[in-house]
This record gives sequence, C-alpha cells and structure tokens, in this order.
Amino acid sequence: MRPKHKALMFNFFGFAILFIITRIILGHFFSFHRIILAITAFVIASLLAPKFAVVTDDGNKKIIMKWLFINGFREL
Repeated sequence: MRPKHKALMFNFFGFAILFIITRIILGHFFSFHRIILAITAFVIASLLAPKFAVVTDDGNKKIIMKWLFINGFREL
C-alpha cells in the first residue's frame, strides 16, 4: 500500500474514533438535538484528531504525524 493511502486511512480512522467517542459522551451528558450533537462532535474530533502526511526526504517517502498533544512531528 502506498504511503499516501496509509496516511489517508490513518487520518480517517483517527477522526472516526474520536468522533464516535465524543458523540457518545456528549449524547450521554447532554440532551441536544441529534444534528447539534453531531456537529459538536465533528468540531471536537476535527480539533483533537492527529494529522498524518507524506513527506519526501532524500527520495524516500515517509509518513509523519502532528498532534495537538505532542511537540513537533513524529515519523511513523
């Protein structure tokens, strides 16, 4: 699998997991309308999800990650 596709999958799964968790937690504690809960969970998951990207260094493609809770970039 190409690194670009792996980074795309990592981005999706990171967002999806955080979205589902925040949607369930918000739905448990607050009784807003479904759309409002979904939009709120979307915003929170978008802010907290790690971001993955592919960079080319000396002809090699590497997947790097940037996250709100770590300083700098991490190579995978």
